[in-house]
Amino acid sequence: MFALADCNNFYASCERIFDPSLNNKPIIVLSNNDGCVIARSDEAKKLNIKMGIPAFKIKSIIIKNNIRVFSTNFTLYGDISNRVMELLSLHTPYIEIYSIDEAFLDFNHVPEKKYYQEASKIRTTIKKSTGIPISIGIGPTKTLSKLANHIAKKNIVHNGVYIIKDISCIAKKIPIDKIWGIGNRLNQKLNQKNIFTVADYINTSN
Repeated sequence: MFALADCNNFYASCERIFDPSLNNKPIIVLSNNDGCVIARSDEAKKLNIKMGIPAFKIKSIIIKNNIRVFSTNFTLYGDISNRVMELLSLHTPYIEIYSIDEAFLDFNHVPEKKYYQEASKIRTTIKKSTGIPISIGIGPTKTLSKLANHIAKKNIVHNGVYIIKDISCIAKKIPIDKIWGIGNRLNQKLNQKNIFTVADYINTSN
């Protein structure tokens, strides 16, 4: 089994570590030249601010909603990322760092009945030690663990942890573009073939 640990809104969460007054406030982080949005807090996402949009196009939204705007600080983000990855490595015999805020963990040493307990323990450790909230998705493949992470992150009822053992039971609820590797162009092609969910894809393949 694989577990994907993914830091929630990583750049925004890093900024909040040093300024708790930013908690529950909309935050965006801009690219190096302060041109485009490359990170958003959940509060900013709810304002329908899209990734990659030039900052000047949302100036009125920023002012109206008192959105805090930050320039990228990759030195800070890198230091915090290293700390998170070091802590994650203490919980698994194998870790594959996928990006600055994501890592796959080998969960084969964890008894099946303790998947949720171990993942919750990891989340608590990371939050307490670094201040960074993370979500963890668990599945038999990396693709399914990434999908499970998406579900864990988007549904508060799961408390940041979700386990997928058999995709068929939830396939009808999962948009096809949530599958790892399916970008906008491929998603559009699949939609043209009336494939909108994972269930649609499975049925078509059969």
